[in-house]
Amino acid sequence: MQHDQRFVLRIPHRPGALASVADAIGQEGGVIGEIVTPRLGRDWSLREITVEATSGEQLDRIGDRLAALPGVRLLDRRDPVLEVHLKGKIGIEVRSPVNRPSDLRFVYTPGVAHVCRRIEADPDASWDLTWRGRTVAIVTNGTRVLGLGDIGPRASLPVMEGKAALYRRFAGLNAVPLVLDAPDPDTFVETVTRLSPGFGAVHIEDVRIPDCFEVLERLGAGLEVPVMHDDRTGTGVAALSALLTVFRRMRSRVETCSVGVIGLGAAGTGIAELALASGIGRVMVADRDPAAVERLARRGGEPSDIDRILAEADAVVAVTGRPGLIPPHRVRKGQIVFALSNPVPEIEPQEALGAGAAFAADGRVVNNALAFPGLMRAALLTRSRAFSPGMAVAAARALSACCDDDDDAVVPDPFDLKVHRAVTEAVAGAALAEGLARRPLPQAEVAALEDLAATACAWT
Repeated sequence: MQHDQRFVLRIPHRPGALASVADAIGQEGGVIGEIVTPRLGRDWSLREITVEATSGEQLDRIGDRLAALPGVRLLDRRDPVLEVHLKGKIGIEVRSPVNRPSDLRFVYTPGVAHVCRRIEADPDASWDLTWRGRTVAIVTNGTRVLGLGDIGPRASLPVMEGKAALYRRFAGLNAVPLVLDAPDPDTFVETVTRLSPGFGAVHIEDVRIPDCFEVLERLGAGLEVPVMHDDRTGTGVAALSALLTVFRRMRSRVETCSVGVIGLGAAGTGIAELALASGIGRVMVADRDPAAVERLARRGGEPSDIDRILAEADAVVAVTGRPGLIPPHRVRKGQIVFALSNPVPEIEPQEALGAGAAFAADGRVVNNALAFPGLMRAALLTRSRAFSPGMAVAAARALSACCDDDDDAVVPDPFDLKVHRAVTEAVAGAALAEGLARRPLPQAEVAALEDLAATACAWT
């Protein structure tokens, strides 16, 4: 697991002093991230240096080495990750003023009763007269969180808060983390169903397999709002967009290409499903669980194994959670390799490229944060009844179109709000074409949410 620490150092202001600090960090295998200089003096400087390491013990060794440098004083060691999480990463902001007695009458009683009666008579009025039309429920039971496993609902809350922050930052949406003490599908589905009237859409996250497939199917069929499993759809969209970009740069026709997916958990299943829906000519699938392979075979996937995929597929996508699964000598020259398991991939991108791969990427590059904000914003603004494979493929194509072929990157920059607008417009068009949207995309509301997204980090 990656560990970050911020070392606060008083360093002599003379040639070579900062270089000696960097060398000490490098000698212990640390990677320097951000360097901030709060004070630059005549005789000494104050530097805050963020260092990435693989363990707490490695950070201790780095700290000891820095403290031993001549003239250098180690003033403090801080955990920047814990600092970001203090008091939580999200909050609720009030959009209507509550400053005068008349404000109280309008926002609360007695005026609010008028709005309640309007919604009672016309439930669809809740889309406009409450926050429902721009609010997502992010729901988990904490049974399969990142690479941490079944850590429970309370320990999963920081991840859900992070998702909520990204919804706000990239799409201007409200997102409410709901961590449920509901380890079985029946309780999970019943709880989400009972909570759903207050939300315009549901985002399922970090539910173990195969429960996640059952939960998604039952909620999708039973609720009147769209339900998305981000580990499946969001990751699938991001991976497919990267594949489409690489195929385009290699001047390969999608329908003649072959993709092999190794590992058919939620992410691998989503990638394979969207590869099939996008028209890729051959989609090979492999997993240790025969039921997972059979699930994809019923949809057109070709049952295979890791040896055949490495030997035959134009593109290999691995999502197994098994570090080092793909040895460099098995990579074919000109092959595309996406090793997406976090925090350690099946093969490091540099190793794959050194073995002759045409393109290689890991899970830090192919990030579902590119997909779920625009997907959900389109679904909410069009008041879509559901998510469909066609909407997800439209999102992937939009992301791919945002990639400049003169650039090395296989996915666009998630901090560019134009990227999320492109996804929103493409997904909304697909929802309308498939008859899932209740209305066309209202451009004024898109612009309003983008204003919120652009100022999402302004409050403290």
